[in-house]
Amino acid sequence: MPSYKLVYFDFDGGRAEPIRIAFHAAGIEFEDERISFAEFGQMRNSRRFNSVPVLEIDGQQVTQSNALSRYIGKMAGLYPSDDLQALYCDEVLDALEDVSHYIVRTFGLEGEALREAREKLAEGWLTTYLRGLDELLARGGGEYFAANALTIADLKACMQTRSLRKGNLDHIPTDLVQRLAPALIEHQQRVEADPRVVAYYASRG
Repeated sequence: MPSYKLVYFDFDGGRAEPIRIAFHAAGIEFEDERISFAEFGQMRNSRRFNSVPVLEIDGQQVTQSNALSRYIGKMAGLYPSDDLQALYCDEVLDALEDVSHYIVRTFGLEGEALREAREKLAEGWLTTYLRGLDELLARGGGEYFAANALTIADLKACMQTRSLRKGNLDHIPTDLVQRLAPALIEHQQRVEADPRVVAYYASRG
């Protein structure tokens, strides 16, 4: 069995959370190295593409969160075996990655510049992507995005919905999801109640 070390920021959520949950669901031991933003600033130039998460497999670094989610997701039974359902899963993963890039562009802004950027984001790309995800959830049958079962796409979507509803982004209304895509809230609750997700967070104490 290879040795695995996953490097990401020290919080529950974000790009690495689906990978962490998939590792736990698969019963695969891994080192969950959680770093501060300051530590990332010191190490980023030594990381391929200057980014995290990074998965070290027997010491070899591999990047790109969606690729890592698929890799571990397959081991955990959280990625569709059917090609079309896998395509549906990938569409959601990539859409969520796109919207994450728009959100990250607002990081580092302050004051009025931050408020204006976040309000523009809420009225623009966040509205576009929430409505699009709502359509993709309906296409999947209303409960999951693909294969009528929990996949890594559901895990990643759940993290984004949870973050928006918790108010993690200043100047983004916490009721935005409720107003634009309420089905995503029921989806979040469904994912968080899945025994594999419950067991992962229970293991975290």
